[in-house]
Amino acid sequence: MKYKQAFAGACLLALIAGCGQKSQSSSTTSEQASPHVKAYTDALLKDIPLDGAQLMADAQRGFMAKPSGKILAANGTVLKDFEAFDFVKGAAPATVNPSLWAHAQRNSQIGLFKVTDGVWQLRGFDMANMTIIEGKTGWIVVDPLSAKESAEYALAFARKHLGDKPVSALIYTHAHVDHFGGSLGVLTPQQAADRKIPIVASFGFMEEATSENVMVGTAMGRRSMYQFGKNLPRSVTGSVDTGLGKDVVYGSVGVLHPNWIIVKSAQQMQLDGVDFVFHNVPGAECPAEMTFSIPEKKLYNGAEILSQTMHNLLPIRGAKARDALQWSRYLQQALDNLGNTEIYIGQHNQPIWGNDRIREFITVHRDVYKYTHDQTVRLMNQGLGPREIADAIKLPDSLQKHLGARGYYGDLRHNVKAVYQFYLGFYDANPANLNPHAPIEAGKRYMALIGADKALAAANQAYDQGDFRWAAELLSHAVMADGKNDAAKTLLAKTYDQMGYMSEAATWRNAYLTAAMELREGPPKVGVSKANAMDLLTQVPTERFLEAMAASIKGPDAAGKNLKINLQLTDTKESYVLWLENSVMHFKAAPAASDANATLSLTRGILNKVIAGTAGAKDTLLSDDLKVTGSKIDLVKFFSLIDKAPGTFPIVTR
Repeated sequence: MKYKQAFAGACLLALIAGCGQKSQSSSTTSEQASPHVKAYTDALLKDIPLDGAQLMADAQRGFMAKPSGKILAANGTVLKDFEAFDFVKGAAPATVNPSLWAHAQRNSQIGLFKVTDGVWQLRGFDMANMTIIEGKTGWIVVDPLSAKESAEYALAFARKHLGDKPVSALIYTHAHVDHFGGSLGVLTPQQAADRKIPIVASFGFMEEATSENVMVGTAMGRRSMYQFGKNLPRSVTGSVDTGLGKDVVYGSVGVLHPNWIIVKSAQQMQLDGVDFVFHNVPGAECPAEMTFSIPEKKLYNGAEILSQTMHNLLPIRGAKARDALQWSRYLQQALDNLGNTEIYIGQHNQPIWGNDRIREFITVHRDVYKYTHDQTVRLMNQGLGPREIADAIKLPDSLQKHLGARGYYGDLRHNVKAVYQFYLGFYDANPANLNPHAPIEAGKRYMALIGADKALAAANQAYDQGDFRWAAELLSHAVMADGKNDAAKTLLAKTYDQMGYMSEAATWRNAYLTAAMELREGPPKVGVSKANAMDLLTQVPTERFLEAMAASIKGPDAAGKNLKINLQLTDTKESYVLWLENSVMHFKAAPAASDANATLSLTRGILNKVIAGTAGAKDTLLSDDLKVTGSKIDLVKFFSLIDKAPGTFPIVTR
């Protein structure tokens, strides 16, 4: 039985990100705001007077009903607390950037809203919006949120107030999990099949939806805790928003296969008696994305190429850099097609009414991305590096005065570096940066040069002067050099507190404050869980798993080992040959090789459970659906080479 134990115990893949335990409040008291924070935000307010009355009116318009209480998982875990952000009201506290605070207040307008006759939105039930459109026979649902639990709750809430109609169509605007993960809370696969429900998505949706987080899901999942402030308390010294919405529901994730695919740049389609025009916009905000209009209602849905915030060209959780120039082109196309549109809705944040206001909104977003792109490229061609360009570029007053395009989710400085990376990569052409020391080694050398006491004194002085960027740089070297330097860790946590309080971007605030929390308490004890993604795992092509498996091989340990394994999936009738050569794992779809060291036969269902980390003795040791022929010792050797990645690795310490 040992070979089955080794197989079940080995972490085959480290992949799906985003499904974890519910946030727990930090027990550690955060630092109070420094006077330098107030000076910084006062100066900010001189540049952008926060006259957001119209935006707040938009956020409240059409309000029908507000949810209360909590959304619970099947095991009783709290996934969403509708009162968690009730403190976001009144004047901005000293510990929150007032521009972000105003945006967080607009995002705190949660509930069911009527947009126009036959169109409603559910906002604040998850990070994204669920849009409901009335068809002839039922509800057309646009984007079923992140998780089954939040989608089920939101749809039940809508039916309570709008009528108990069936779902007659499902639309995915794009392939990010917060826009499809709750599919099974809206429709069961049986309902979709029996009633032949149209499920609409753009070309390439399933490939992107099932593969984005497979290869580097563990790293992305860990980093997403920083971006979304997953473990932060909901408080004036913790998480107040994510920029796109209040918070993410970390529940059960699934997807239903689209059966109506949008392949043209503009494609007309009727769903349950409602005429739509879909527009493909791939390769900007998401590799597979589409917007749409409903001409009869004079309504345009900008999906996520338009939100009430500057977006990310490179999320801090990690992703491939996005094409700012293409993004701006899509927005120009939206202007060209706008016609007599009177209503804009997006799948995040609040709508806009009025053709002139919508046209201005799209124009500003178009030019934010175009200006960021063009000025970064201009300074690249002058020889400046990414950090220098980030310090040099500032949006013109005509753009930065628009609150709906401020950096609440994305950030100009970060987006500048994304444009640089998109064209030139991470290397800034300075040979000193070709092969620098890694953080721990660099930290040790800096401390050996200047001394830890002197570094701490200089950091204290920088902190007192409000030069938090320099304090953080010095202290990061000190902490990397010596993870037991409590004085440096304490001051670095205080420094990150102040940087978080200053941040207009919710994502930056969450990252700084999460770093401060982990300096005080250590990394999380539990990483992201793949168990909640079982319904999604079933849709991932086996090849994606094997690619990630190959990327998990411990190369040095594989040196000199030439092993070949047949992998037979008995329920899906798939057959693969896996082999090691030059410390690299290769695979191909092929009949079982006669010279293989061993053959492993199992069901895809068991494979999914092993990947998710939920396989127990019944699934493996005692299962008749898992069999091995050939050398069991060689099979154990092969799977022991797969690295385990629990997703709890330290980030601000080592």
